[in-house]
Amino acid sequence: MKPHRPRRHIDGILVMDKPREWTSHDVVAKLRAHFQLDKLGHAGTLDPVATGVLVLLAGRATKCAEHLLADEKEYRFVVLFGVTTDTQDITGTVITRDEQPPAVARAAFETVLQEFRGPIMQTPPMFSAVKVDGTRLYKLGRKGREVEREARPITIHELVLEEFTWPRATLRAVCSKGTYVRTLCHDIGARLGAGGCMESLVRLRSGVYTLEQAHALPQMLALTPEQFAACMLPLPRPKP
Repeated sequence: MKPHRPRRHIDGILVMDKPREWTSHDVVAKLRAHFQLDKLGHAGTLDPVATGVLVLLAGRATKCAEHLLADEKEYRFVVLFGVTTDTQDITGTVITRDEQPPAVARAAFETVLQEFRGPIMQTPPMFSAVKVDGTRLYKLGRKGREVEREARPITIHELVLEEFTWPRATLRAVCSKGTYVRTLCHDIGARLGAGGCMESLVRLRSGVYTLEQAHALPQMLALTPEQFAACMLPLPRPKP
């Protein structure tokens, strides 16, 4: 038997750039095991297809999770039109595919985007952690089931078209807690009558934590425990 190694206690916040195809839990588990940490969690899940800001919470910072989850988020994402999937992103099973969806002019697209700015109602996707009658929706989705979901209020504070070359559009959004960007892509595609899914997504910001502050996973794993601890940011001050 290997001798028991005591767990290391660190307090603080670490901003990571989540690699594509890793789950948020994968990143937490890898760092927790590598540095033998006693407490490490995250504030705000990113889907495996996504990259960007993943806020990790160590030690006493785990008590800040609820507060940080409520912060607004900023994303850059690409919508692919002409394709719909069961997960509403490019990784899902294709439901419909139009190889040549009817082209939409940029001006018409901008007009449609206006409908998705400000307070809107959004129905959570089947492949999500939302519970219906005590069961996570993704568990039902994996069984091929679809159930009624109640639309929820969210706010899209900013929605900016950065690039537009049909059938793709690159957008940047600042949005409230509870927003599903892949559902936003799906709904915009449905509104255009072309269908759409999320092709890629980068979280640029989570509250005050930005991509410029984020550390890449390979570089973090190359650090000593002392160097790793030095990368921690202090716990946020309580809001008045």
